[in-house]
Amino acid sequence: MVNDAQDSPQSGRFVGGEHRFACRVYYEDTDATGVVYHASYIRFIERARSDMLHIAGIDQRAAHERGDGVYAVAELSIRYRRPAKLDDDLLIRSRVIRTQAASVRIHQKVMRAEELLAEADVKAAFVSPDGRPRRQPNQWIDIFRNLTGAE
Repeated sequence: MVNDAQDSPQSGRFVGGEHRFACRVYYEDTDATGVVYHASYIRFIERARSDMLHIAGIDQRAAHERGDGVYAVAELSIRYRRPAKLDDDLLIRSRVIRTQAASVRIHQKVMRAEELLAEADVKAAFVSPDGRPRRQPNQWIDIFRNLTGAE
């Protein structure tokens, strides 16, 4: 099978400690007026966070398949500032803010060019298969600390 890079899903990139993930607003993301429905922002930032973890070297799928655990959103606050609209090109900018033994905090901004449309603070907790908080793998903690510049 030929794997043409142009046919592969697009992914974001890191600029320093900030992850950048581009996406476009599609009809399914909007309400009847062509304005992005509020819950669609949560999908945008979730895709960006998942991409950020993948690019950083955190293999959530393997951890899940081994029975080690998974990340679950434990807290989410979002502030909507301006509406995004059908066909807008968006950039989700994500930055790891704080790493703890069993969780990571990430600040995310949804941008249209230089205009801030929404921003969110997310706490992702690492949980065992039975749903209890569990220490993240040490290698992952190191990855997050490198992204924040913390020792």
